[in-house]
Amino acid sequence: MNTPSRVLTVGEAIGRIQWLLEGDNVLSNLWVRGEISNFRPAGGHWYLTLKDTSTAIRCVMFRSRLSRVGFLPQNGLRVMVKGYVSVFERDGGLTFYLDELYADGLGSLWVAFQQLKERLEAEGLFDAERKRPLPYFPRVVGVVTSPTGAAFQDIRTIIQRRCPATRVVLAPATVQGPQAPPEIVAGLERLNRVPGVEVIIVGRGGGSLEELWAFNTEEVARAISKSRVPVVSAVGHETDVSISDLVADRRAATPSAAAELVVPVMSELLRKVENLEARMQSSMEIRLRRMKERLNQLASRQVLLSPRGFLEVRRKALEQNAGQLGSAINRILRYDRERLASLASHLNALSPLAVLSRGYSVCRLLPGGKLVSSYSQVASGDEVEVLLGSGRLLCQVEESYKEIEGESFDGR
Repeated sequence: MNTPSRVLTVGEAIGRIQWLLEGDNVLSNLWVRGEISNFRPAGGHWYLTLKDTSTAIRCVMFRSRLSRVGFLPQNGLRVMVKGYVSVFERDGGLTFYLDELYADGLGSLWVAFQQLKERLEAEGLFDAERKRPLPYFPRVVGVVTSPTGAAFQDIRTIIQRRCPATRVVLAPATVQGPQAPPEIVAGLERLNRVPGVEVIIVGRGGGSLEELWAFNTEEVARAISKSRVPVVSAVGHETDVSISDLVADRRAATPSAAAELVVPVMSELLRKVENLEARMQSSMEIRLRRMKERLNQLASRQVLLSPRGFLEVRRKALEQNAGQLGSAINRILRYDRERLASLASHLNALSPLAVLSRGYSVCRLLPGGKLVSSYSQVASGDEVEVLLGSGRLLCQVEESYKEIEGESFDGR
């Protein structure tokens, strides 16, 4: 075995490989397309594997680079990444260090849009129950948009034409670029503090997804949801749908449509008032005519034409009824007297006093008044009271004995 002239340590070998990789113009500024798997955020950094049908490479994206992405990667998402390839010294593994990451095909903005939409929808910010009705006739309409854009000119022109009595208050804001979201939020907050503002239109004219992106940001969506007055979102053209459209109380296809939505046409209102006035006048005339006919019908009645004759007829009827009532009362009283006499006769026949009046008497032992029905109840010397048909007798018993058989009751 021949002894090599130079033997490297592991660290030296890794270092040389690292030097070779970082010195390669392609590997130090490399674009790669692939599919994300094993995505794992940790320590503020992103760790993932980028793969295709045949192989895979380990990737890292440090915290300082994440703000450039704008969405959260997901497993299975196809992406394009830019970075450099190096060797991780601790385990000697080949690592792709990412500086930029873009969704492949859909685009990173579209992915960010879908992720924010799903999150806000899960929070309930799109629920129909949160939507408030728009005022029918707002006196003051607030507008958040660019003061120099065609959108504001269209809104103001249409509102003034449809409803000149409505005042338009503009909160100027940039509607494109990195300064647009905070300026839109500030405009919404400012209009919420203006007295009399009843509805707010927020929006701009059409454009690409990048140009409309300010209305797809979370800060604008939450500002709309916190507004104390209803908000109409009018972003882009009819086919454009933004996050602000979904959060707002109403969506308008265009800024011009928003202006038509928030105010009525004054001339139409005047026509409606005139129609209502005419209908009310007609209704009152019909009602007055019916009341007059009713009054004439009442005036033609006999009681009003000849009240004395009407009262005379009623007087005679009253006298007749009074006579009939008196006769009925007399019949009832006569019947009741006869019945009372009959009941009294029956009661008198059953009365003990009637029995005493026929010669019978009642004997009671004194004191106490106990009825005496047998000779054995008294003894010689007892005092008794004898009740007669008329009066009573106080007697003293000299002797008591059984009735002598065959002796008549009257002593004969």
